[in-house]
Amino acid sequence: MDQTCVKRPFFSVIVPEHNSAEFMRRGLDSIKAQTFKDYELIIVCDRCTDRTAEIAREYSEKVFEIDAGCCAAARNKGLNEAEGSWILFMDDDDWWSDDMAFRRIVQKILDGDQDFDILAFGFYWQNIGYRYNSEERLYTAVWNKAWKREFIARIGARFPLWKHSDDEGFSRITHHRARIRFMNESLYYYNFMRPGSLTWQIENKLIDGTIPEE
Repeated sequence: MDQTCVKRPFFSVIVPEHNSAEFMRRGLDSIKAQTFKDYELIIVCDRCTDRTAEIAREYSEKVFEIDAGCCAAARNKGLNEAEGSWILFMDDDDWWSDDMAFRRIVQKILDGDQDFDILAFGFYWQNIGYRYNSEERLYTAVWNKAWKREFIARIGARFPLWKHSDDEGFSRITHHRARIRFMNESLYYYNFMRPGSLTWQIENKLIDGTIPEE
């Protein structure tokens, strides 16, 4: 079969999971509810000992189990498996704002000049309010952007295998090399400080929050 004739999905949505069975459905349901359906959902279960992988298979045929103990490794596995033209990331305890989020991202990508590598959009930060990316303030999280897969492949970008803050490392590699378009809409709900989350553990000094050097 001529592989050049195979149609790529528009999005690859990459979700790393770790023992998320108690709360993962909200985020996955927010993906399933999207009115724009041209996407593949890639779920990477890292050292999951609960029902996470079983639940993940209810939502996607592309579920992978790894033994890394590192969100960066799970995200990299997702990138290695991704076939979509654009990449979206979602953390296991977050969710999309409404069922039109993907459609609005597509409309912005296809609107006018398409010569850019990253589309940065806004997000809702729990208990703090809305935040928007801009030329003056570009957040380093990866889930508030759509990434052109060809751009990531061209520069060979992958997440550094840090225990935490791998978003920061990926942003160091990509942001200064990318052409970025900004979208002044909040489309993603960042579940900041969920008890037990990595951010919560750092803030409560259960984990050292220092970002390591490259």
